[in-house]
Amino acid sequence: MTTRELAGQDKRALWHPFTQQQGWCEEEPLIIERAQGCTLYDTGGNGYLDGVSSLWCNVHGHGHPAIDRAVRDQLDRVAHTTMLGLSHPGAIELAERLVELAPDGLQRVFYSDNGSTAAEVALKMAFQYWRHRDMPERDGFICLRDAYHGDTIGSVSVGGIDLFHACFGPLLFDAWQAEPGDIDAIAALLREQGERVAAVIVEPLVQGAAGILTHPDGYLRDVRALCDEHDVLLICDEVATGFGRTGTMFACEQEGVAPDLMCVAKGLTGGYMPLAATLATERIYEAFLGEHEDLKTFFHGHTYTGNPLACAAALATLDVFEQERTLEAVAPKIALLHELLDELVAPLAGVREIRRRGLMVGIELHEFPLEARMGHQVTLAARRRGAVIRPLGDVVVLMPPLAMSADEICHLVQITAASVAEATARPVLLAAAA
Repeated sequence: MTTRELAGQDKRALWHPFTQQQGWCEEEPLIIERAQGCTLYDTGGNGYLDGVSSLWCNVHGHGHPAIDRAVRDQLDRVAHTTMLGLSHPGAIELAERLVELAPDGLQRVFYSDNGSTAAEVALKMAFQYWRHRDMPERDGFICLRDAYHGDTIGSVSVGGIDLFHACFGPLLFDAWQAEPGDIDAIAALLREQGERVAAVIVEPLVQGAAGILTHPDGYLRDVRALCDEHDVLLICDEVATGFGRTGTMFACEQEGVAPDLMCVAKGLTGGYMPLAATLATERIYEAFLGEHEDLKTFFHGHTYTGNPLACAAALATLDVFEQERTLEAVAPKIALLHELLDELVAPLAGVREIRRRGLMVGIELHEFPLEARMGHQVTLAARRRGAVIRPLGDVVVLMPPLAMSADEICHLVQITAASVAEATARPVLLAAAA
């Protein structure tokens, strides 16, 4: 089938996520057919640097032989089996590995299939935990303004991005929002509502979908201390920040914080398969133990919980972390990326601010009219130069795979700089923004 035919079928049949379909149908779609390493290839054979890790999840590059082999080998055994009443070796081994890697105290692993469901699981566990402790009044949550924890109803309830979440207000439960990075705001909420709070939920160090909004040093550690003081659970959503994105396996490590519940997904399988996990302390787990008639069971599950193919990919991903010493290798790449951003992007007239933590970068542009879709214009310009990047409004996001080479990082930043310069220098748009 030709590219033109595929594009026509796409526009007739598909509904894309976070996409205004009217605008989509007015443009020529980029249709990715294959990938290798850190490069995506379209149906015309053109290559594009994967500047956002295929939505923040690819870690070791596309087509990594060890991960490919692990998935193929698992296909020779079983592709899927339920974990309701059954288990399988991959899920067991992966749970052990995750417990070894996670911050101290996280001893139990509950599988789901994406970051939103991992957060949903954590919220429901926290809610039910206090009921089992005969404290049902603890039924509320503290979250951060501009938070993003996914798109299911529970995770949206603790989200704080009005653009995404406001219209669903009637469907949501109430949560108390604190200003990001302001420890006094969380302290005040806990003083006022502490006896009603089940948990505080945060994205550690970086709020990804908020536009790579970074927290001040020590903030997460102070949140942990406040939760301990008020006997409130702490949920850390490491879906975007986990598996090396901030330079350590988990962002929590950088502040020496061990949460009560931790959500992981995205990089867990290296970007190969849908798989997520919610890790819990033994204290939380034990609150759900009892006789059958006590009805303390955690009544939650997913058809593809702990899917064997996904577990095989995740185990291979963790093996590659060890064998290729990925975290050691990424440190100089982070330094190079930040140096190039300061040199090539920060001085541009169209750039207001660059926020970064590890390999997570948000380039905030100066204010332009909404209809200009300036972030989108930058991504189109980058595409013409051979890179896939993605905007969050007028914040251009870079999040390369951990495996991206130094030369590829240089090329990615050069493309980004040229694309920002081109898009923001258009006279009509500049005049409209004045």
